[in-house]
Amino acid sequence: MAGHRIETRIACGLLLGTCWAAAAAQTPLRVDAGKLEYDAHCASCHGPAGAGNGELRRFLTVPPSDLSTLARRNGGAFPNQLVWEVIDGRSASEIGPHGPRTMPVWGQRFRQAALQPPVTAAEPEWTVRNRSVALLDYLSRLQQK
Repeated sequence: MAGHRIETRIACGLLLGTCWAAAAAQTPLRVDAGKLEYDAHCASCHGPAGAGNGELRRFLTVPPSDLSTLARRNGGAFPNQLVWEVIDGRSASEIGPHGPRTMPVWGQRFRQAALQPPVTAAEPEWTVRNRSVALLDYLSRLQQK
């Protein structure tokens, strides 16, 4: 009788495990590449919601921008080209209207990372663009309504 209970429990456990595995296989894993980029490279200065209140703000001489109001400050439209140029930073002059650039040049950093072993990108500019587009998409989703 005891052996029957153990076999029943094992069978039930196997059945539950099989059902769980089948359900897990049908649930796609969703990765938000833009949020990952933002959390890794932007949130420390601009804050988790993009309001310019990141943990490093107190150490900066120029306060970080409120990224959640970019669209509002641009007549209701998200300024894709401008934000792209600021993120990439490689084509902008180092001296802007308010002095030297205070934000990292992410295009240069993304390219350098793409060229580092163990995985060296065959087309590093595609890596830069993919990471920048993901970040741009995430920033557009951060906008206050």
